[in-house]
Amino acid sequence: MAKIHQTFVCQSCGAVYNRWRGRCEACNGWNTIVEETGGSGPQAGPVKTRPSRSHGRIFPLEGLTGEAREAPRIPSGIGELDRVTGGGFVRGSVILLGGDPGIGKSTLLMQATAAMARTGERVVYISGEEAVAQVRLRAERLGLSSAAVDLAAETNVEDIVETLSQGRPPALAIIDSIQTMWTETVESAPGTVTQVRSSAQSLIRFAKTTGTAVILVGHVTKDGQIAGPRVVEHMVDAVASFEGDQGHHFRILRAVKNRFGPTDEIGVFEMTDRGLAEVPNPSALFLAGRDHAAPGTAVFAGMEGTRPLLLEIQALVAPSSLGTPRRAVVGWDPNRLSMVLAVLEAHGGIRLGTHDVYLNVAGGLRITEPAADLAVAAALVSSLSGAALPGETVYFGEIGLSGAIRPVAQAPSRLKEALKLGFAKAVTPQGRNEIGDSSLPTEALRHIADLVAGIASGAPKRGRPERNPARYEYEDDE
Repeated sequence: MAKIHQTFVCQSCGAVYNRWRGRCEACNGWNTIVEETGGSGPQAGPVKTRPSRSHGRIFPLEGLTGEAREAPRIPSGIGELDRVTGGGFVRGSVILLGGDPGIGKSTLLMQATAAMARTGERVVYISGEEAVAQVRLRAERLGLSSAAVDLAAETNVEDIVETLSQGRPPALAIIDSIQTMWTETVESAPGTVTQVRSSAQSLIRFAKTTGTAVILVGHVTKDGQIAGPRVVEHMVDAVASFEGDQGHHFRILRAVKNRFGPTDEIGVFEMTDRGLAEVPNPSALFLAGRDHAAPGTAVFAGMEGTRPLLLEIQALVAPSSLGTPRRAVVGWDPNRLSMVLAVLEAHGGIRLGTHDVYLNVAGGLRITEPAADLAVAAALVSSLSGAALPGETVYFGEIGLSGAIRPVAQAPSRLKEALKLGFAKAVTPQGRNEIGDSSLPTEALRHIADLVAGIASGAPKRGRPERNPARYEYEDDE
């Protein structure tokens, strides 16, 4: 009787051990190591179909002097989705789409398949989580039941590949989701690291040999990462995340990796009763309903990929009764906020050590670029001083540890977007800003003290100020 080889695989990172351990040494995850039998090691593969040969196969080699053509693309029929993918689906490419449960991944893909099917392309939707009747109910609710989309509910990868190989190759195949797929070549439960890796490898091989664009839907973990081994993200051609807050009605499709287009590109959708609707002007959506006269709000001219976006930064600085003041951030990096607070206190003369600080990016969008430093600092000083910022002014610029305001990239695109939405002024860094021929008036700042002094001049007087006018700690008159 053949001996069964047992291995222990971490379900978070895919590390393999020869015995069970409570904590994975690779990712420091607790209770993530699961025993898997059979061909579940890192060299596992299609044992039943792997031929035994002693010599390799000779394949042709090509040089760099050949004709370089643009990869043929298939438009999805949804403009925001084509923006994220770089102009459409590349034939033979594999896209990994992740997102929280209920965020709208299946709805978006159902609309994309229906739009492509109306152009005459063959599109297949494979559901591993829902029955065919349940998918049809969603299509009827979205008004897409008349689209010629091939539909099936199956989880076996070998059966899926064999079925898709019959007849004309599909232009697009949706696998929802990759965590429910399983292959006969691996003896482990569906959803494990080995099954996810082996199933993805089989589907990627099918996409490359037939020219079918394949979208793999993936679940996410508690911290927002796509569940399963990270090696799957390296195997696919593009990785996209579908983001959004249940309290807001819009969704963000963000490209994290793309071999055939720009990364960090976003597409904005609005959730309606008829599915996801495209948002052609996201800046107007994010700025809708803002209070121009409220202290602590600043408009930030940001960039997401190649798209300029205007966002509202909200800050609240209140006296704290705790020994350690609270710092709460939504939509921005907390470490970046700590740095801006330290610079304001060290070089701007602002006392924030006894105040609670709350920062929020209105609308639920998360931003990562350092160009938001100047807008965040303006909102903080405005909230502390009680002076409302001009409602028709936008801010962008990076703040250094020395207090200097540094230039940022793509300044002309930011100014053009602000001018299009009716803003009359922009506060920008001084120096090589590449502003170009923009007709929007700008105020260039060199140091954070210049920003504090400008906002301090409009602060209301609430008693006798201290000697330093930049410090907004006032005492009552005796």
